Amino acid sequence: MDERQRARRPGGRGARVGAAVHQAVTDLIGERGYGKFSVGDVAARSGVADSSIYRRWGSLENLLADVALTRLNERSPMPDTGSLAGDLRTYAAQVAREITGPDGLALLRLSVALSNSGQEGRQAGDGLRDERTRQLQSMLDRATERGEDAPDAFGVLDYILAPMYVRVLLGVGTLTPDYVDGLVDRLLGPGFGLGLGSGTV
Repeated sequence: MDERQRARRPGGRGARVGAAVHQAVTDLIGERGYGKFSVGDVAARSGVADSSIYRRWGSLENLLADVALTRLNERSPMPDTGSLAGDLRTYAAQVAREITGPDGLALLRLSVALSNSGQEGRQAGDGLRDERTRQLQSMLDRATERGEDAPDAFGVLDYILAPMYVRVLLGVGTLTPDYVDGLVDRLLGPGFGLGLGSGTV
């Protein structure tokens, strides 16, 4: 995700344009699905010139990734409860609520769609995942700075996120609070999850 996507004015016209374009993308995804609309369609729906959209986001793929990241940050922000266990329980509960919602797998489908839409799509998808991984790692780094023994982001993927997505995708079992808390306990248990992974989500 490049600097065009990161630069945001806190208010004024830039914020209104961003909100209008994001809403147009969200509406078009709901109506048509991924890969079924163009920047021109977004421009017509939002009332923002397509040249302005290209200038700010560079491509439809970058725009889709930016919409997805904004939604993730709004619905599943990285918590800061003061403890690693508290942060992971809160984060896992947020993700569980998100992926079991009415359009909970939409972001996963978007990631797959971007990966299959050429080089620009792959780069946009990589940028989305890299930024979310950076945010997650920052949460874990705070725990390390407090003196806690924290896993890396890949460990959270392996032991918390992946099992939840598998259950939802395959329709086997439900994401009850006890189950989700148990995933966190398993990761933090002595000799089980800590220190086993290195990489990125």
